[in-house]
Amino acid sequence: MPPATPLQTDDYLAPATLARLGAFELRARMIVEGIRSGMHASPYYGFSVEFAQHRQYVQGDDIRHLDWKVFGRSDKLYLKQYEQETNLDVVLLVDSSGSMRFGTLNATGEDATKRIWRKFDHATALGAAMAFLALQQQDRVGMIVYADAVRALVNRSSAGGHWRQIISALNTHPVEAPTNIARCVDQALGKVTNRVLFVIISDFFDDPEQIRSAMARVRHRGHDLILFQVLDRQEMRFDFRTPAPFEGMEEEGRLNLDPRSLRQAYLDILGEHCRTLEKTARGFHFDYQRIDSHDSLGPVLSHFLARRMAQGQRRRG
Repeated sequence: MPPATPLQTDDYLAPATLARLGAFELRARMIVEGIRSGMHASPYYGFSVEFAQHRQYVQGDDIRHLDWKVFGRSDKLYLKQYEQETNLDVVLLVDSSGSMRFGTLNATGEDATKRIWRKFDHATALGAAMAFLALQQQDRVGMIVYADAVRALVNRSSAGGHWRQIISALNTHPVEAPTNIARCVDQALGKVTNRVLFVIISDFFDDPEQIRSAMARVRHRGHDLILFQVLDRQEMRFDFRTPAPFEGMEEEGRLNLDPRSLRQAYLDILGEHCRTLEKTARGFHFDYQRIDSHDSLGPVLSHFLARRMAQGQRRRG
């Protein structure tokens, strides 16, 4: 029998793989293994670590940190050294409102049962991964699960075992309530006095003006913000073909519709909403990333964090 092919990062973090794991703690461990596997080449992927200076290579140094561009110019070996902003905490806000229950990705497990991978599943997987990365940097991490108000809260800490508290808070279910990002951001701001990096993971199906107002308050208080917009692929493509009842997941009621007749209007409205969200975030110098809940977390998260680190280095330069 040929040897089994080792799992790659994409296998670890693929929604179909994660959906087959019934217990969230088991899924969270799988996320950790995938992150370790996919990001081992650079321990500096993260939020608050920035390039500081070079120093000359000495025998025994880790060659992963060699600056090959400097070597190409000078024919000398130098290492990149980094510094960490010790006063930066990370607070994750994960949306558990009714719309996050939506999902169209089927994942069939070994026990022949079928499970739908929801946007909320993807959001909690992303939150667990981000918390793990921040804790690896010895950053203090806090967690808020919210809908129309804060539903679960984990205070900031970098202590051992804190990640288990975070995944315990994430091991919950979305509620049939509308999103109120502005209220929850205000509640989060009321709990911090030092500089914080907020990370909001949501579909952002909320009033754009309320979202803009929340971003403005975060910026006014001197904090940083990352917005991860998690959408199901069917929400982005709207490839429904058969007339059927469409039911709102946040108490909007039910309508009988022919999806083909309104597809283009729907796509135009969604596209405008996403563009407005991204433009507003960029206007406040915040990072924005849209994520397809059918895609593996590994490549998307690796690319985003590498880009964020590169931008931080350019700003520092």
